[in-house]
Amino acid sequence: MVWLVLILLAFIFQIATILVLEFRSPSKAVAWMFILFVVPLIGFILYYFVAQDYKKRRKLRRRGSRLFQEMKARLWQQSEIVDSIGSMHNGEFAGHERLFSLLTHLSESPITGCNETQVFNNGEAAFHAMLGEMDKAKDHIHIEFYIFRNDGIGTQFQEVMIRKAREGVKVRLVCDGLGSYKLPRSFVGKLEEAGVEFFFFLPPLIATLDRRVNYRNHRKIIVIDGTVGFVGGLNVGDDYLGLYEKMGYWRDTHLQIKGDAVYFLQNTFLGDWRLASGQRINDPALFPEHDCQGAEQVQILTSGPDQHWNALQEMCFGAISVAKRRIWIASPYFIPDPSIYAGLKTAAVSGVEVKIIIPYHSDSRLVKLASLSYVEDLMQAGVQFYEYTKGFIHAKVLIVDDLLASVGTANMDMRSFFYNFEMTALLFDQEAVSRLSRDFEQDLNDSRLIVPREFARRSRLQKGAELVARLLSPLL
Repeated sequence: MVWLVLILLAFIFQIATILVLEFRSPSKAVAWMFILFVVPLIGFILYYFVAQDYKKRRKLRRRGSRLFQEMKARLWQQSEIVDSIGSMHNGEFAGHERLFSLLTHLSESPITGCNETQVFNNGEAAFHAMLGEMDKAKDHIHIEFYIFRNDGIGTQFQEVMIRKAREGVKVRLVCDGLGSYKLPRSFVGKLEEAGVEFFFFLPPLIATLDRRVNYRNHRKIIVIDGTVGFVGGLNVGDDYLGLYEKMGYWRDTHLQIKGDAVYFLQNTFLGDWRLASGQRINDPALFPEHDCQGAEQVQILTSGPDQHWNALQEMCFGAISVAKRRIWIASPYFIPDPSIYAGLKTAAVSGVEVKIIIPYHSDSRLVKLASLSYVEDLMQAGVQFYEYTKGFIHAKVLIVDDLLASVGTANMDMRSFFYNFEMTALLFDQEAVSRLSRDFEQDLNDSRLIVPREFARRSRLQKGAELVARLLSPLL
């Protein structure tokens, strides 16, 4: 009897701990309590090591803020900053003062006005451009990926890095410790032997002991000589070329940028490098002045534990809230937080065309179930869902009216919004928005519409599995 009382008290203590620490996030508290009920002791141990550690989060914020302040004056002086809504080229911004104010206050990166962009919609073209620009490097190459594989395309990157390092180019590579945990020591050893500097970002064992394992670096950045940059959905691996039979054709969106916005890709990389290596780099040569090659207006938004704001979630919510005609979303994982969910529902009921493309074949059964759990209610509000059937869609794209479009690393899910280190490029010029719109329309042609009546006839077992996945969705 005494043991039962002790077990009950321990269980109550565990529940109380979660409720107190997660009072800001009720959905997350429910998810952890569900795990606690299923596996009581193991669940609490997982919570201790995996759940957010707010003390560590504040430390990351302070470190990121200090680095930004050191660079801010230089970056602002060298960039063409768009500091008023009247300076926006896109006439659609007229009347959207609140959205403009939100975007310019959310991030440590302003809207810059001297850029040229190129959109890639597949790995073959994007990797060709990346390797080509890397091969031209004269001063430095900075590379950061969530996943970096030891395979065909990974070896091509390795060969270029080794060759450029031996030519005297400074090459730095950061890979996420969890996403790239399979990268063998022999692969890294060849890089380091040639002079490439390499660090894992929060290796799993160290991060677990330090209670930061939940902070994953999901960014994908390349900066060459401080003048050319890449950002988007692609990691480095043969699967991103569609060479994995299980996944088939790989549809992704990646962006090449030349111009002022590259300064802010660079600044983000240096912040992540400092977190991964402990090295502080404050070299003006990494931010060279350049001739203006284009007039596109671009903003680099970052989000993560080192930021004061959940910038990407708030950008998405702000953009969705002002939509008048259309909201188009492509995301491999669709697990919206309550505000995004409500925003999409309200927009659809208000007559805005809301179209969302998700994969038909997913690389995660649990995430697919969680995504489907949101579909029925949103379809009842008028949202149209499409499943991409040509292969696997990994693109992370948001298009709102002809107002703006985003291309980046963040999925439309709670992990990307609140836990991961993420990045997106916001494009404001109508031609750039049109380029992405044409790709989206092609993706619709390669997808099948989910018909509400057919979807409602799925089995009770399927609905039950979706319900369980929905409970866990804040943690996925």
